[in-house]
Amino acid sequence: MLPADPAVARIGGLTPFSSCDWPGKLCAVVFIAGCPWRCGYCHNPHLLQRRNGETRWPEILRWLQSRVGLLDGVVFSGGEPLQEPALPALLEQTRALGFATGLHTGGAYPQRLQRVLPFLDWVGLDIKTDFGAYPALTSLSRSGEQAEAALLCLLQNNINFECRSSIHPHWHSEAQLTALARRLAALGVAHYHWQRLRPPPSAALPPAPAGWPAPELVEKIAPLFQRFSYREH
Repeated sequence: MLPADPAVARIGGLTPFSSCDWPGKLCAVVFIAGCPWRCGYCHNPHLLQRRNGETRWPEILRWLQSRVGLLDGVVFSGGEPLQEPALPALLEQTRALGFATGLHTGGAYPQRLQRVLPFLDWVGLDIKTDFGAYPALTSLSRSGEQAEAALLCLLQNNINFECRSSIHPHWHSEAQLTALARRLAALGVAHYHWQRLRPPPSAALPPAPAGWPAPELVEKIAPLFQRFSYREH
């Protein structure tokens, strides 16, 4: 099979500068269009379909050349960037400019994740909930198995990564959050991050109440990990 042409990659957008998408790095974020999952609280619904945005990859590559020495790295996000056949080529071309490369993924394609690991310096893996509860969120029956396989892939390949969970009381009781954190810690996850989910209007859900999750819960979870953080925004 011929490698996919990076010039026709489905680019959904570009954030020129970010200090929060890769811990400790100043980076650009390239958004890839397309995702197989249909989470009801998705904040990027415009990236669910495999279609181009206003910017194409050759333009982004030329822009990145002007950022050499000014940015630490480039994160590929989505959508689900592993759905893009040209992702290995995008990563190779980015690294050839001297940038570190990162990936945001939900883990929908663990075999593709395995193939691109040689081109990555860091991965942010979205852990939505307990793996057995994934189908209720994603509308796909095997999504939890895929996410778990992606996590095991990262653990077995000694790559720098962080697990992230967007949390909301409608989907996560404090007991469920505790159980999920303990399971991840038992598997060997060292870096874990919570972010309070702010549902978009289409989700028809109220925001999480003030004081949730309880500070005592955050304090209880933090010692399970080498690095743990929680952000409300």
